[in-house]
Amino acid sequence: MAKHDERLKLEVVQKYLSGEAGQRELAQRYGVGRSSLRTWINGYREHGASALRKKHGEYSAEFKVSVLQQMERQQLSQRQVAALFDLRGGGGVVAKWLRQYDEGGLEALKAKPRSRTKMPPTKPPKPSRSPMVPPPLADDASGLEQLRKENEHLRAEVAYLKKLEALVRANRQAARKDRKPSSN
Repeated sequence: MAKHDERLKLEVVQKYLSGEAGQRELAQRYGVGRSSLRTWINGYREHGASALRKKHGEYSAEFKVSVLQQMERQQLSQRQVAALFDLRGGGGVVAKWLRQYDEGGLEALKAKPRSRTKMPPTKPPKPSRSPMVPPPLADDASGLEQLRKENEHLRAEVAYLKKLEALVRANRQAARKDRKPSSN
C-alpha cells in the first residue's frame, strides 16, 4: 500500500528539480521523509515519471544476482543500484538480497511459495466433567437432588480449606512471636 500517491510524488520532485525548494524544506512541507524524497528524485532522474508509479512483481534469482554483481562491479551504493534498476523497495531491498545471498547463495534468492499454512480441523471441545459429577440423570427430580448434594459437598470443602488456611496463618504468627526477643 502506497503511503503517497503518484501526483504528490511528481509535484514534490518537480519542485525540487526546478530549484523552488530544497529537500529538507519539501520534506517538512509535505510530511515526507527525506530518504523517501531522495528515492523519488533518483528514480525520476533515471526512469522519469514511471518511477513514481506503483510497481508490483517478483524478481528472479538470476535478476537479483545480476543486480548485486553490477553493484559490486561499478562500486554503487544500495540506493544507487535500486534507482538504476527501478527497484521500489529502495536500498533496503538490495540490502536484503545481499544478506540472503551471503547467507545462502543463489538458492536463498529464489522466491519462496507464499501459501498459508492450513490449520488442522478443530473438533468441538468435549465438555469436561469433574470427577465428582456423575452424568446427568434422566429424572429431573433426582438430577436436582444430585446437584444439591454436590453443592453441599463443595461448600463443605471450601469451608474446610478456609479453616486450614486460618490455622496455618495462626501458626506462622505464633512462630514469629516466639522468635522475637523480649524487651525486658
